[in-house]
Amino acid sequence: MNKNFKQTNRTPLLPERHPEPDFFICDIFDSAPKSDTASMEHPLFTLATKPDMTDRLYKNGDNYIRLRPSPDGLATVHDRDILIYCISQCMNRLNNGQQVHKTLRFSAHDLLKVTNRQTSKNGYNLLKTALGRLQGTQIETNIITGDIEITQGFSFIDSYKIISETRNSRMQGLEITLSDWVFNAMHEKSGDILTLSRDYFRLRKPLERRLYELARKCCGQSAKWHFRVETLHKRTGSTSRIKEFKRMLKKIIDDNDKHHHIPDYTFKMEGDLVIIRPRGEFSEIYKEPETVDAIDKIFLASKTFDIARKFAGGYDLYFLEAQWREMLMFKNAIPENVDASFVGYVKWYITKHGRA
Repeated sequence: MNKNFKQTNRTPLLPERHPEPDFFICDIFDSAPKSDTASMEHPLFTLATKPDMTDRLYKNGDNYIRLRPSPDGLATVHDRDILIYCISQCMNRLNNGQQVHKTLRFSAHDLLKVTNRQTSKNGYNLLKTALGRLQGTQIETNIITGDIEITQGFSFIDSYKIISETRNSRMQGLEITLSDWVFNAMHEKSGDILTLSRDYFRLRKPLERRLYELARKCCGQSAKWHFRVETLHKRTGSTSRIKEFKRMLKKIIDDNDKHHHIPDYTFKMEGDLVIIRPRGEFSEIYKEPETVDAIDKIFLASKTFDIARKFAGGYDLYFLEAQWREMLMFKNAIPENVDASFVGYVKWYITKHGRA
């Protein structure tokens, strides 16, 4: 069998090494820290597969996020798997009414299995390097309130501890302490939970993973969503030229049409637009298009109003609620988590219109 034949017939998906059920991901990694009411939605993980030693700076008005690499480079899209696993452990405990803490202890072998990684010696070495990038990548952001500007810096994780057998250096236990930013953001957005397909961990290309993340977050249960190629270029964090990015995008879309390997969604390129639609089997778990009556009957918890009031900027909450419901009617859709949606809308409204 020749080399070309092997390359032609290679599936876009990695082999399913360790079958595991779906689990939950808290969608916090594309947003600025919780005190920043403007969601910057910039990529915090590099798409590069080789050490990325480039500083990144993303701006949104007067606010910014700066990323500085560790000695092994910026944290990668694949490094994010570790955080997804940690947050999933926390969410499972929260869903069971248990307390959660910043420091988590678990088996390194379990983490590798759940995230569909190799459990060989090389797999453990790659895990150790990934932990170093997560701790070493420095994130700096500013928060402007009136005449005061506060600049803060942090990492994805504060520390990690590896317990290994001395005879073969294989990891036995793993202890990870999440940063305050990750831990607090998880608590703040604990109601805004997205189910992540386990096939996410089988996607070979970092760009495919990023496209799935954006589709899951932005399209969700809607009939369709679209991005301009230029917008996707920025949102994915690609460093390729636009022309090359568009070529890669088209190749991924063509492969997805052929293999259906990107879970839950289809992608179609129409000129300068990329159209995203949920697959039929994925859409079946959601209701039919919502009626005005159904939107009127949405019930918001009292604690949701308490949270929203902190971000309301002096506006009457009932006015903001009416604006939010009007927006839902225009979109003809009810969000998966109405409470998180309302709080998010309040933050967006104040960012766009300013304080009352």
